[in-house]
Amino acid sequence: MSVFAELLSDWQAQHGRHDLPWQNTRDPYRIWLSETMLQQTQVATVIQYYLRFLEQFPNIDALAEAPLDAVLERWAGLGYYARARNLHRCAQVIVAEHEGSFPMGAQAIAQLPGIGRSTAAAIAVFAFGQREAILDGNVRRVLARCFGIEGFPGTTKTQKELWQLAETLLPAKRIEAYTQGLMDLGSQLCTRSKPFCAACPMHELCVARQQGRQAELPVAKPRKPLPERETTVLILTDGQRVLLERRPPAGIWGGLLALPEGSVAEAREFARRYDCRLLSMRAMTGLRHTFTHFRLNIQVLLCSVEPKGHLVAEAGWQWLGHDEIRTAALPTPIRKLLAKMAAGPG
Repeated sequence: MSVFAELLSDWQAQHGRHDLPWQNTRDPYRIWLSETMLQQTQVATVIQYYLRFLEQFPNIDALAEAPLDAVLERWAGLGYYARARNLHRCAQVIVAEHEGSFPMGAQAIAQLPGIGRSTAAAIAVFAFGQREAILDGNVRRVLARCFGIEGFPGTTKTQKELWQLAETLLPAKRIEAYTQGLMDLGSQLCTRSKPFCAACPMHELCVARQQGRQAELPVAKPRKPLPERETTVLILTDGQRVLLERRPPAGIWGGLLALPEGSVAEAREFARRYDCRLLSMRAMTGLRHTFTHFRLNIQVLLCSVEPKGHLVAEAGWQWLGHDEIRTAALPTPIRKLLAKMAAGPG
């Protein structure tokens, strides 16, 4: 076990990443932000979002005081928007209940909204130098391959086994290098497909390499066909603006601006409600968007309207011009549809 930790720490010191924007700091806010953004998102994508987010919300107080709409706008395009909502809520809790400072301990950090066990441990390691085990997706893959762990990591039994192994492997010193090494090894060499085994410091120890089972471990989740859902969205536009609605906080696209959903008859009602005359309506090419648990087939009705008077906004509804749309907090598929609309017939 100590050989594993020593090899990994030495490899990280020589070959790991040392110049990422969130490294070389003990600021738990910056570490927490990076760990949250890196969940299900690659490093190269996160860097630009991380830097822009910090420009607007440089500390916990700034994030806690900001309206959720502003946070979602800065997050737009990064996906998995529950992360942004949890960041905002957690910052408010830290300010209200912890005087604006992170509690010093993985268990206490894990009690905060939206922070799981592994993220809490990473914050404790990098911000406070504490000896804690992490177990994100990259680490599960490294441990499952290196030690030949059978079973799908999402099951309670296998996850418990992996946590026990992760805790057993913890070194007595160099905890930061060891923890970063796990992350770097999983993302740089021990990748999901085509791992670079020849360059891996665990080349001689790895059970999966010895048995030629790199493609089998970790065991994949049993696949079920994703259910299909259908919806029709309405693009009501007067040529300069588009009508958008604020989604409820919970559910898909929670808190974001999106296009209203409805039928041909409901399009006429929307136009009437906003004191507009419906001039024309035509179907646009839709798109399919895949979520974690289902696929959404989106049909589109492009509705041209003429304002008869002043377009009065209601709570939850907004008319946005094309320039405003570019910076608004919109789900990726809605942004794609509006870009397609702006590009012309299709």
